[in-house]
Amino acid sequence: MKTPFPPSLTTARMALMLGTTVAFGGLCGTAALAAPRPDPMILRLSPSERVEQRCNAEAMGEISRKHRNMRPDSLVAYAFSDPKMSEASINAPGAAVRSRGRWYHLSYSCETSADGTAVRHFAYHLGNPIEDTELEGTPVPH
Repeated sequence: MKTPFPPSLTTARMALMLGTTVAFGGLCGTAALAAPRPDPMILRLSPSERVEQRCNAEAMGEISRKHRNMRPDSLVAYAFSDPKMSEASINAPGAAVRSRGRWYHLSYSCETSADGTAVRHFAYHLGNPIEDTELEGTPVPH
């Protein structure tokens, strides 16, 4: 069974690995200070895992920046349906994202560079909160 980011991989650590910026209460993490250069650890992932993890991190970052009341800490791209993936893209219409202990419906499409380390295009739609009864039988931890 697939799992979201490994428990030991915090949002800040993932941001450092991917060379992205993460905002915490209006302050930018140290990832913003360095040139966008992925940590060699991200390159250890398989190409499809790299694309999925990079796009999941992009989704959480975008949600955090555009919805100030949200603090995403977990995302499951395959929560309600399998994402459609190609070498450098993912379309996840049945994803779920957790913020402040509450899960929300999410759909996103993302295209990365050929090596899966940089996002070229990203679009998403954040949906309604997910009722606990909807989570039964899904891979979403609850």
